[in-house]
Amino acid sequence: MSKPETKARAGELSSPAEELKSAIADFVTEFKDFSNGIDAKLQKQEERMNKLDRKSLMAARPVLASGAEVEAPHQKAFAAYLRSGDDDALRGLTLEGKAMSTAVAADGGYLVDPQTAETIKSTLSSTASIRAIANVVNVDATSFDVLIDHTEMGAGWATEVDPTTETGTPTIDRITIPLHELSALPKASQRLLDDSAFDIEGWLAERIANKFARSEAAAFINGDGIDKPRGFLDYAQVANGTWSWGNIGYVTTGVAGDITDGDPIIDLVYALGAEYRAGASFVMNSKTAGLIRKLKDADGRFLWSDGLAAGEPARLMGYPVLIAEDMPDVAADSASIAFGDFGAGYTVAERPDLRVLRDPFSAKPHVLFYATKRVGGAVSDFAAIKLLKFGIA
Repeated sequence: MSKPETKARAGELSSPAEELKSAIADFVTEFKDFSNGIDAKLQKQEERMNKLDRKSLMAARPVLASGAEVEAPHQKAFAAYLRSGDDDALRGLTLEGKAMSTAVAADGGYLVDPQTAETIKSTLSSTASIRAIANVVNVDATSFDVLIDHTEMGAGWATEVDPTTETGTPTIDRITIPLHELSALPKASQRLLDDSAFDIEGWLAERIANKFARSEAAAFINGDGIDKPRGFLDYAQVANGTWSWGNIGYVTTGVAGDITDGDPIIDLVYALGAEYRAGASFVMNSKTAGLIRKLKDADGRFLWSDGLAAGEPARLMGYPVLIAEDMPDVAADSASIAFGDFGAGYTVAERPDLRVLRDPFSAKPHVLFYATKRVGGAVSDFAAIKLLKFGIA
């Protein structure tokens, strides 16, 4: 055997370390390739998941060309119904809100979507209406009954040996407040409805809220109870000295159509029972307020004081004043100021649902939106409200 061959064979037989080193190097290379492959797959998977997330988000919140986000699916369906009368999306929805739901009514009407209804409720609550200080209840029936126990139960002192005699029992009166239908019929041209930049929900909420707020505020004060709530000024008014249940008591200023000092205001406050004064408020319109805020007491101090903090109502003799423009102006024998605990004295009953029916046929090329709400109101405690009459008797 030659020397080179001997050396080669000797090298093959005598280099296990080199073989191990080579095997380790191969393993490391393969492991790196495997690791890089796993990283690449994970990266692709992450990118794919991100794309799916973006697609899901876009599907849940589609974006208009202007960049504004569309509302939730039920609001999109409601907007489609208002704009074009397409109710397919509404029929596939059964969505419930906190105090109302969006669904198909049996008579073909549709409840206002929760966002729009919440806007209407907020606007109603912020208006200068008796609603702000009255007792407001939600009912599901056609009327609301208030049970009033306004009589005293008899009692007597008993002795040790004499028999106990029967005493009088209290009586309970039932006051029924029927719910009446309040409606509004705003309209918009089809061209405006076709314009995607037009805020149909905001427009509809504002128009309905303004109409309902004005109608309610007037009815809660002056309504005659015929197809509308009965206002507290519609009840019989009697001098407070001869007051009886079923009537509203009043005190007079002593001057026809005027008031010269603060004494009648003091008389009005203390004509109300002590149990009601803690939660009492004055109610008057702006013209009357301008007259009353000039009054001073015997020491020259104004009876009227403005609120110290933003949003706090003005106060008359320490009691808050609600400016309700539907109260009558000062005139001879006018009951222009009311004072009482309206939370106990006046109850507003209403159904929580608002209905909107779209009518594209009756006023073409305009589309009518017939909105309805059922509400009622009446005096629930005749002892809780007193009036100031600008007259002599």
